[in-house]
Amino acid sequence: MKDSTSSASLSIGQYLIQRLQDYGIADIFGIPGDYVLSFYTMLEESPINTVGCTREDCAGFAADAYARIRGMSALCVTYCVGGLSVCNSVAGAFAEKSPVVVISGSPGLRERIHNPLLHHMVRNWRTQYDVFEKLCVAGAELNDPLTAFREIDRVLATCQRFKRPVYLEIPRDMVHVVPEISPPYEQHVPQTDPRAIAEAVAEAARRIEQARQPVFLLGVEVHRFALQDVVLKLAEESGIPMAATMLGKGVVAETHPLYMGLYEGALGREEVTKYVEESDCVVMLGTFMTDINLGIYTAKLDIADCIYATSEQLRIRHHHYHDVPLPEFLSQLADRGLKPNAPLPAAPTDWNKEPFTLQPEQPIRISRLIDRLDEQLDDTTIVVADIGDSLFASTELTTHGRSEFLSPAYYTSMGFAVPAALGVQVARPDARVVAIVGDGAFQMTGMELSNIVRRNMSVIVIVLDNHGYGTERLLHPGEYEFNAIHGWQYHELPKVLGGGTGYEVRTEGDFDRALTAAWADHSGPSILHVHLDLKDCSQALDRMAKMMSRTVVQSTGD
Repeated sequence: MKDSTSSASLSIGQYLIQRLQDYGIADIFGIPGDYVLSFYTMLEESPINTVGCTREDCAGFAADAYARIRGMSALCVTYCVGGLSVCNSVAGAFAEKSPVVVISGSPGLRERIHNPLLHHMVRNWRTQYDVFEKLCVAGAELNDPLTAFREIDRVLATCQRFKRPVYLEIPRDMVHVVPEISPPYEQHVPQTDPRAIAEAVAEAARRIEQARQPVFLLGVEVHRFALQDVVLKLAEESGIPMAATMLGKGVVAETHPLYMGLYEGALGREEVTKYVEESDCVVMLGTFMTDINLGIYTAKLDIADCIYATSEQLRIRHHHYHDVPLPEFLSQLADRGLKPNAPLPAAPTDWNKEPFTLQPEQPIRISRLIDRLDEQLDDTTIVVADIGDSLFASTELTTHGRSEFLSPAYYTSMGFAVPAALGVQVARPDARVVAIVGDGAFQMTGMELSNIVRRNMSVIVIVLDNHGYGTERLLHPGEYEFNAIHGWQYHELPKVLGGGTGYEVRTEGDFDRALTAAWADHSGPSILHVHLDLKDCSQALDRMAKMMSRTVVQSTGD
């Protein structure tokens, strides 16, 4: 982050725009409205690029994805009708530690005199602020010129520190107000305890080096805090193998010789699960113990054998350390040059797949689609997977670099992939972005393709059409009408949107030809409409559904 330049003679709106740029935010997503039009005009005149979206929740998903790639993002909406529409996206960003700055306009302070019933208002002036207070790690209403700059600084610093969304509300008659006093910017420094760090590092090193079979289990925070190089140094100098949780997929290159694959409890590859669960020292780095990460709680991990290090807590066996930031802990641990006391058991790191052999006339199946797509991936590819089999089947893809796999793998909100693909392409214009999305999720937010067409982005969207909500069919078997959706001709959408190319896919040969053509096409988006059998699903989804369906059946009384 750059140091802020002089704030003299800047209005509140101008200062906010300057500070966003200081944090590396070059683009902002959203939809304008009358309470935020003044700020939008200011944005238009600034170096920040405004990216309009079709819906506020789409703007939220796009901002979430942008933050995962660039480190922080911004989202700008109007009061209540805009702000409350984006709540679900912001909730997902909070759950998955994505640092999004939510900016909302609001009625001017002078307009609030005598408490009139202004349009968009719900209950009282504080309703939207109170809602976002539950969804964000920090917030402020910029209604006082004397404190506005400090509040902006505090909120943005908190966003960077905790990697979670924050909220700023600016009354429209405050945007152009220039404070009489402009206090200097004071950068917040998180509290640390050097003695606690040293003791924690010493204990962790001792546990790891004395372990018979240590293993690193990597989570999403390794990416959020840009700790990939530190983690690789730890692994390479010690020779200790690595696995990742589903939310942490792609955090390091899956082609690395020390990488075993995803650990998913009973849902994952048996040899990876066995190695991790037989470990006498599982070092969890930036990992969150969610039900999906733990294979619907089928993971068999003993807390006494774990080192649990996140930005929020550090626990070594039953010892809890406070004021030990994750980056400092990992950096000092890596500097020790860990050397296990005994040779480590062989880890299942050599998991090269069998070469894909095309069967052109065979109906396309999800597992075969993934195998063919896996051949196409390279260092420039970023895959964005929606939930359901878009996610579970995609876990078999091999990422080649960092931040090459994005999915709402914990919050699991449908409709993430297409708007997220827009956010990724804005963040990384040079990347080849592939979005994998089910037909149900596509019908929620797929029209964000409109802005992808508008910007001539060569995003490849693979629509998995199984005529409804396939995951729910597995969770609660039966011919239920609520799991069916109306079929669309997805490959015909380029005609409606005025750009892009559509492909209809029924066989392996169709998919091979469509993917090859789409990969070579940089003129605009490609939509691959893939017809799947109603009962087709990946092995990973099938295993997950069998675990979860027990709870579903019990709760429905069947």
